[in-house]
Amino acid sequence: MELPPLAKGPLGPVHLMRWSAAMENWHRIHFDRPFAIGHDGLPDVLINGSLKQQFLIQLLRDWAGPEGWVWKVDFQFRAKNLVGETLYAWARVVDIRGGPDFGLVHLHIGISNDAGLQSTPGTAVVALPYRNGAPVPYPFVAPKEPV
Repeated sequence: MELPPLAKGPLGPVHLMRWSAAMENWHRIHFDRPFAIGHDGLPDVLINGSLKQQFLIQLLRDWAGPEGWVWKVDFQFRAKNLVGETLYAWARVVDIRGGPDFGLVHLHIGISNDAGLQSTPGTAVVALPYRNGAPVPYPFVAPKEPV
């Protein structure tokens, strides 16, 4: 099962500056084009890794809904994404495991751009309630058995 992708962009300089300000990440490669190109030899301003992380979490959280719980997320930054790109956070269910109180959904996740570049591959585990069941308990207590 594929989750509907979450599209973000095109991400312009104002988006990146606002995110840099919110995160207090003042590395100039995220907002200063002459510096990014001239000093660091980059092709353009880079989209912040923490912003890409947020897109993945938003996709999973929106899918889990208020009754679910995003339990584990693991990813790697494998390629650069540049100002002007539209990013697509995606996820695909690869396994479902049932427990006594809720199910655990294992997913492959990632981010791609308009050109199809896969920049941020990873995995996630989301706890979901059973159909017509109680919400996943809060605070979330991880299952004791291996997942």
